[in-house]
Amino acid sequence: MGYWKSKVLPKIKKVFVSESSTKKAAAAEVSKSFDESKEVYNKEFEEKKTELQPKVLVVYEALSTQIKSLVKERDEAGLKKNTTEVNKFIEELVKIDFPGSKAVSEASSKFGPALISGPIFYVFEKVSTFIVTEEKVEETTPTTETKTEEETSGVKEKEIVIEEGKKEEKIESVEEKVVADPVSDDKQEEKVVETVVTAVEKEEPIKP
Repeated sequence: MGYWKSKVLPKIKKVFVSESSTKKAAAAEVSKSFDESKEVYNKEFEEKKTELQPKVLVVYEALSTQIKSLVKERDEAGLKKNTTEVNKFIEELVKIDFPGSKAVSEASSKFGPALISGPIFYVFEKVSTFIVTEEKVEETTPTTETKTEEETSGVKEKEIVIEEGKKEEKIESVEEKVVADPVSDDKQEEKVVETVVTAVEKEEPIKP
């Protein structure tokens, strides 16, 4: 047992550490090579953008909620937790000939997504440009409809206020007329009284 601990176990650990370091170094080289090719991938992406959009949306809609969030937020912890699903997603992107996806798929299968997070997140970022555009279009439509409804209701409110104003004006004019009529009646009565008095004064005195 003492021999195992002192001689064999350290050698096994050394082998594993050496393999891990070698794997990380190889993954780093692949990531570096991918970075150098980004300009080519960017150009290809722009040229095929219109053609890719509907295909990418179909692939994206089939993803689980976790992977959809990972595509938009892109964090390494999520990458480590969802290794299998990430690899499947990249394979689907290879099928539609998404720029850079083939190189990423090969590297991910060999080293695992966690060790080549840079290239994977590059592909995810490009995919998310289609998703963000689609969501913005969906958000704009209800907003426009709401504004139209608000404008329509605003016009109706103005019409109601105008109608009420007209009704108030009519009521006021009727009230003025009603108030004016008694005054004219009083004046007529005064004229009648004056006429009677004048007539009486003009009558000749009664002879005895």
